Amino acid sequence: RCSDRAGDTDESHMAEASSASRAVDFFQLTEQLKRTPRTGWVNHGVDKPESIADHMYRMSLMAMVAAKEMPGLDQNRCVKLALIHDLAEAIVGDITPNDPVSKEEKNKMESDAMAKIRAMLGDALGGEDMEALWHEYEDQVTDEAKLLKDLDKLEMIMQAGEYERAQG
Repeated sequence: RCSDRAGDTDESHMAEASSASRAVDFFQLTEQLKRTPRTGWVNHGVDKPESIADHMYRMSLMAMVAAKEMPGLDQNRCVKLALIHDLAEAIVGDITPNDPVSKEEKNKMESDAMAKIRAMLGDALGGEDMEALWHEYEDQVTDEAKLLKDLDKLEMIMQAGEYERAQG
């Protein structure tokens, strides 16, 4: 076998393939976020409701803008929290307070999903960081996480207003 990189070994190619495979598996999982409409909007009869990914995308933009105006907050951390805050829903779906699932059960299901995502991605590709960010958001232990919780509510209010204006 020929290689143009010094020190290249079969093991490094296997590790690269494994990392690439883990990344692809993770990205394929996240497709569920693009394909899954937000349950609350479906339950309220909204025509063509936003997906979980749609919500997460606008949350990320809101976090980027809001954190700029708030001295002491880490803008990058805010954007990461926005990107991760609903990631578990790729596995468990969008569980609403109206679903027959207790808050404790929902948290356990989502925590288990994040552990699966961490294992799927591996720590070298950020699995540990993603799981920690998710727990930070859920536990509301930082000012950044608290901002994101407020932005989550604001985004829902904005979206409700948009649906109201468009669909009556």
